[in-house]
Amino acid sequence: MKNNFRFHLCCISMLVFVAIGCQVKRPNDVIPESKMENLLYDYHLAKAMGDNLSYSENYKKALYMEAVFNKYGTTEAAFDSSMVWYARNTEILSKIYEKVNKRLKIQRDEINHLIALRDKKPKMSAPGDSIDVWAWQRVLRLAGEMADKQYAFVLPADTNFKDRDTLVWKVRYHFLNPVPDSSRTTVMAMQIIYEKDTINRVEKVKGSGTRQIRLYADTLGMMKEIRGFIYYSAGERKGIMLADKLELTRYHCSDSLSVSARDSLNKERALRADSLKNKQAKPTSDSLKQIDDKDQDHIRLTPEEMNRRRSGERPMKRQEQVETEEHILQERIEQRRERQLNQRRNQSNRRQNPR
Repeated sequence: MKNNFRFHLCCISMLVFVAIGCQVKRPNDVIPESKMENLLYDYHLAKAMGDNLSYSENYKKALYMEAVFNKYGTTEAAFDSSMVWYARNTEILSKIYEKVNKRLKIQRDEINHLIALRDKKPKMSAPGDSIDVWAWQRVLRLAGEMADKQYAFVLPADTNFKDRDTLVWKVRYHFLNPVPDSSRTTVMAMQIIYEKDTINRVEKVKGSGTRQIRLYADTLGMMKEIRGFIYYSAGERKGIMLADKLELTRYHCSDSLSVSARDSLNKERALRADSLKNKQAKPTSDSLKQIDDKDQDHIRLTPEEMNRRRSGERPMKRQEQVETEEHILQERIEQRRERQLNQRRNQSNRRQNPR
């Protein structure tokens, strides 16, 4: 028993000695790893600053490097000799550079964020089917005076914005003075610039509470830019208006109903153009109803919807997204009914006033 214990103890001791012997021993004149990480971080920052200097200021490159070496109490010669040793031990050097690259990436993101705040234009929105793309302050204070009565924003569209997206801008208002009267005006407005056209909407704020603007389009192409503003005029008496919980939610359109509605609209336009061109009989209300029934029988399904129907799975949606999609669908149905009524009125006018 004792012999077995001694044998196992000897094996463990030999493994420990082998592991210690395999470790790379750093010479005393080589800069330690922790210090080398900080030195390389500042070294690359100084080098990047020097590369962006003009020709007349090239002499500052050497000053930047000298300032880095003085900061860590070393010299350029000691740094070069240390890099030679680290280059021979690539595993240690790669670990150091992983940490340096991570710090540089964080610094770059912070700089991009500051640039976006300065220009009031975010560089890139986050991806997602329903996500808040608001990139500015969440609380506003307007006093209604000449230099403090309006807040505006401009959001450029990027690759994360898709065709037929819906944008909902929500703001909660607080009036510190009594409810706005006829001498006080508060207005919020939003505009979307598309490839083919521009749509906008203006809402008057008549009291404290949450207000929202919803904008979307089916046939205007991709979004190019989103603009909006809040205007507050205190009138003769001074007042203060606070706005908080600012949200600009983007919803991707993933249902097949919007596709079928757009296709049916295109079919109706093509049918109207052919009827006018060939001087055929004008379609009656029954024929329009048949067109609607035919379009509803041949609803196009997206690949995602077809896969869901085969598997029997139901997509998981948040309650807010379901309510928004139902509201959007209801608005589109009302617009479609209005177009049909206008078409019938035009047909009736043409019958009464034939050329």
